[in-house]
Amino acid sequence: MGRDTGGGCLMIRVLIVDDQDLVRVGLRTLIENEQDLELVGEADSGISALAIARESRPDVVLMDVRMPGMDGLEATRRIVQDTDLESTKVIVLTTFELDEYVFKALESGASGFLLKNTPPARLVEAIRLVDGGGSLLSPSVTRTVVGEFVKRKPSATDPHPLLDTLTEREREIVGLVGGGLSNDEIAERLTISPATARTHVSRAMLKLHARDRAQLVVFAYRSGLV
Repeated sequence: MGRDTGGGCLMIRVLIVDDQDLVRVGLRTLIENEQDLELVGEADSGISALAIARESRPDVVLMDVRMPGMDGLEATRRIVQDTDLESTKVIVLTTFELDEYVFKALESGASGFLLKNTPPARLVEAIRLVDGGGSLLSPSVTRTVVGEFVKRKPSATDPHPLLDTLTEREREIVGLVGGGLSNDEIAERLTISPATARTHVSRAMLKLHARDRAQLVVFAYRSGLV
């Protein structure tokens, strides 16, 4: 989560990655106008993004996908896999809500995605949400993402190595998360309280080392729980 910069002010450190100057200027202006956001760097390629991320340790990276050289997908994958950046979350910026890169980005470890024409207030809200451990995938979008995974991927599963650490109930709930159900919908389906559903989801994420709910969806699909 954001870091205390002194005086009790919790600042969310943000890195902007986009090869278009105009886009970076717009994002920079937006971030600099928010009291709880701090711009720690800008990059115009995946290679420079990785270098700046390792140096500045941002809380959230706004990552463009289509860039020359190392693209945003590879940069996202490397950031997520870097143990020194385990607290860094990546939001992928895309032109089309369900373009092919969205699914690859989620598999690479992105916490979600936003359209480039997202209203400024929504983008700021998304940065805060992801920094707090939330996911940008709504249940309806999650269902669409899972549907695309099913169409694009072979039938063979690739079970998560820690899948056996889950209880039967947790496995069931991870499958429901993967299917796009919200905590309230899971509670209704299993006749349990929403608080109990949230607890099971949180425990499953902890056991599987899932950074957020979006990654839990990917784990569920790959492990054949959906």
